[in-house]
Parts: sequence; C-alpha cells; structure tokens
Amino acid sequence: MPSLNVSFTDEELEGVRAAAAAEGKSLKQYLHDLGVREMQRKQFIAGAARWADRLRDEFDEAFPDEVPPAQRGNGAAAA
Repeated sequence: MPSLNVSFTDEELEGVRAAAAAEGKSLKQYLHDLGVREMQRKQFIAGAARWADRLRDEFDEAFPDEVPPAQRGNGAAAA
C-alpha cells in the first residue's frame, strides 16, 4: 500500500497530535481520514453545484422575483 512522509514544524505536529487525540485516533489514522474527508467534501460540493445548475432555470421560473446575489445592486435585497 502506498504511503507518504509528511514534514511538520514542532508546533504544527503538536497541534495535529492534539487534534488526533481529541478525536480518539492515532496520528496516522487522523491524517488518513483528514485527506479522505477533504476529497469527499470536494466531490460533494461539485455534485451540489451540478445539481443547482440543473435546477437553476426551474427555480428562476418558479420564483421570478428573486434576484441572484451576483445580480443585485449594491446593498439591494431580493424581493
């Protein structure tokens, strides 16, 4: 199985060890899970963005008075 060596400053390593201990995990398991969670988070965000893009026209048709934040004037709120 592939592995990875990661360098930390003493202060960084102390913080990472404390975070791992707070979750009741070994340092190795904590760092593994952290990387996997970040990958899953990015996949979730990409999927949510695709979902929103697919429904945008339907939403705009159902709520014509709503103005997307990017299209609002300075300080203007949605209807």
